[in-house]
Amino acid sequence: MYDFAYHKPATVADAVKLLAADGDAKALAGGQTLIPTLKQRLAKPSAVVDLSAIKDLAGIAVAGGKVTIGAMTRHGDVAASADVKKALPALAALADGIGDPQVRNRGTIGGSIANNDPAADYPAACLALGATIKTNSREIPADAFFLGMFETALKPGEIILSVSFPIPEKAAYAKFGQPASRYALVGVMVAKTASGARVAVTGAAAAVFRWSEAEAALSKSWNAASLDGVKVSPDGLNSDIHAAADYRAHLVGVMAKRAVTAAG
Repeated sequence: MYDFAYHKPATVADAVKLLAADGDAKALAGGQTLIPTLKQRLAKPSAVVDLSAIKDLAGIAVAGGKVTIGAMTRHGDVAASADVKKALPALAALADGIGDPQVRNRGTIGGSIANNDPAADYPAACLALGATIKTNSREIPADAFFLGMFETALKPGEIILSVSFPIPEKAAYAKFGQPASRYALVGVMVAKTASGARVAVTGAAAAVFRWSEAEAALSKSWNAASLDGVKVSPDGLNSDIHAAADYRAHLVGVMAKRAVTAAG
């Protein structure tokens, strides 16, 4: 990897100052994407700002009908949390299916959504559950946060502090994973809320997206049979050595039905 300066601030304010002072600096959360890209010389930041010592960025709280998770909370902690399992079991199950034990014990929710890999799991949870992403300067609804492949609404130097998930009536996540990476070839998160159904799809396209046709069908009748005949067009979907676009389109429907069945 290339040379860079290394900083490990103890507060959010210090981290923000370090990032603001150097436009080429990068924040480091769990490092599951940044470290490999550094090792392969695909990234050349002038400085790395390690957020792991900022205690205020980790933790889980359930209050006011929401599950709020600090940005530096690791996937394994979400999966093992008794509070998350009780209030929002679909989110605990999703976290438990991310990568492998090594990834789950290093990767963080803030790092995952800030990176916005098109096959990551957490972006689907954020969209389907109508989450709110809180940063050091504002609150961003999930519908306005994920903009495109590896692209979010975050501004340079902006740091995610936490993610708040409204607790739905029902929810579940179903993923058809790539066996080696465990990323989603297709993953579908469904949620039944007081205002209707929400369905988010990851892995199928260049970025996570909401499936409006499925939402309309499930809002009328919450059961897997409601999705009979509701299809996603393969146009614009990912096609690679792992799965063609038409196969991914088929998987979207299959995973959505499995998720609704799992949700009950």
